[in-house]
Amino acid sequence: MRMLDYSIWSGSIVLEAILLYRAFRTRLRSYYPVFYIYIFFVLTQSVLRLFIYHYQSRFYPYTYWLTEFLGVALGCAVVFEIYRVALGSYPGTARMARRLLALIFVGALAKAIADATNDTGWWAEVTTMDIERAMRTVQALGIAALAALFLVYSIPFARNLKGILLGYGLFIGASVMWFTFAQSGGERFRYFWSYLNPASYDVALCLWVVYLWSPALQPVSSAAVRMEEQYQQIASRTRRRLADARGYLAKVMDR
Repeated sequence: MRMLDYSIWSGSIVLEAILLYRAFRTRLRSYYPVFYIYIFFVLTQSVLRLFIYHYQSRFYPYTYWLTEFLGVALGCAVVFEIYRVALGSYPGTARMARRLLALIFVGALAKAIADATNDTGWWAEVTTMDIERAMRTVQALGIAALAALFLVYSIPFARNLKGILLGYGLFIGASVMWFTFAQSGGERFRYFWSYLNPASYDVALCLWVVYLWSPALQPVSSAAVRMEEQYQQIASRTRRRLADARGYLAKVMDR
């Protein structure tokens, strides 16, 4: 293993261990359980891959793509947790946002699988790469949409949530760039990003260690109450229109 590869890998292991240690010392794990499960999974995944690579190398490709797929799935759960915490004081808006996000995730997953089945090796590498590309893109859009929503309604981010959002947004953004330009960027680009992409995760870990050193609960912004009020007004109008439509349909069926 080259020195730079080892430095990036060992740095992430140390930072993940520090994050998990602080999570148990400060009880942050109870506020962001999915996020810390994700960190624990990535830590375990790194050790497992290294073990398989050195002692059972013939199983390494299967181990890599399986753990990569599981990591993508957990990453999607992290985005849902960010929405849960960020919109915890606005249940109506949170419910609508989660449903919309879930619909987009399912649509992107279905399209990725459909595209991957056209390849003879779709069951392993191709499928996982297509799924990861689609899921990472949706995650990036979801994070950007949440940030825009908070800016529009002047909702402050607590220190912990801001750190998770900044770090995960950086990591997801680097991943999307990798998947976008990996095939068209040439050999030099792929070599450059083979280091920059994992290094972006180390930078994200540094942000998480700093921002998640101690608990900071998400504040409730009085200025953002209008967001929930607007949702309730839209939901009420939608229910009335659906009721009118059902009544009209019933009259038509009775004729």
